[in-house]
Amino acid sequence: MIIFQYDKTFEGLLTAVFEAYRLKKFPDSIIKEGDTLPLFYDETYTVITDDEKAERVWKSLGKKLSKGALSMLTYSWLSEASDIAIVLFRYIRKITDASRSIETNFADSDILTVSKLGKKVADERYRILQFMRFQKTTEGIYYGAMEPLYDVFPLTIRLFRDRFADQKWLIYDVKRHYGYYYDGKEVNEITFADPKQTHLLTGKLDESLLDKNEKLFQTLWKSYFKSICIKERLNPVKHKKDMPVRYWKYLTEKN
Repeated sequence: MIIFQYDKTFEGLLTAVFEAYRLKKFPDSIIKEGDTLPLFYDETYTVITDDEKAERVWKSLGKKLSKGALSMLTYSWLSEASDIAIVLFRYIRKITDASRSIETNFADSDILTVSKLGKKVADERYRILQFMRFQKTTEGIYYGAMEPLYDVFPLTIRLFRDRFADQKWLIYDVKRHYGYYYDGKEVNEITFADPKQTHLLTGKLDESLLDKNEKLFQTLWKSYFKSICIKERLNPVKHKKDMPVRYWKYLTEKN
């Protein structure tokens, strides 16, 4: 049994693919550096992430896969599934070794898994874009926080940047304790020294941090939301399907 250890980055995984072909040794398992090794194994190899090697693998995949399949590959990585590293390694190896396109061969368990996970992540991305609610701070920054099932925030940056190009904003992943800040020119990934601050845990800013008109806007939005609800047409089952309950604590109109 051959074990590859890596830094748990996507570039690290692509480097692992490059190294496997270079060494002609293909892992049975890929684990994060520092994780406990299985009881029985024959050999371990530590992968040192190399951006150039990763880029070569990515360019090679670009010649073998459609844009849609490439997206599903990266989306499935962001699912954070426990075995995603070895699943994607096998997927990439099969794609690389195949003489023709096999990206739609869903009889293959790895190809099917990548497709299913990719679609789940894509759906979660869409929900975040739908349900993100921003609060304007005293500094004029629009703050939005949510707790997505998957690590989808990297997939939302472009749309938020295009939609709110003339506004400063910060989106924060409550579960993963990181976010992205747009200063009006560029987007940067950020973390906070103390991720246990109340507004970083709940997604709700203290009133002292809110712009003077924000509370009024929130009240008006709640009133509007309430006024357009027609009691006779309420369908709680469909409502919860379209707007899952797990998002409600972050929605202005639900609090």
